[in-house]
Amino acid sequence: MKEEMKYEEAMQRLETIVSQIENDELGIDELTARLKEAKQMLKTCRDKLTKTDKEIRKLLDKE
Repeated sequence: MKEEMKYEEAMQRLETIVSQIENDELGIDELTARLKEAKQMLKTCRDKLTKTDKEIRKLLDKE
């Protein structure tokens, strides 16, 4: 089973992909693959932020 990626790792990978796109470092085939990967990194980050927000709200509501 693949270990779940940490938020910071996903953000760093996303930043790398964005930099590669901005600097025209990718060919058309790589671009498509990196865009798919970026989409997954965005989902990972969004899911982790949503989960953390829910956990924080739950903790705060207990007080």
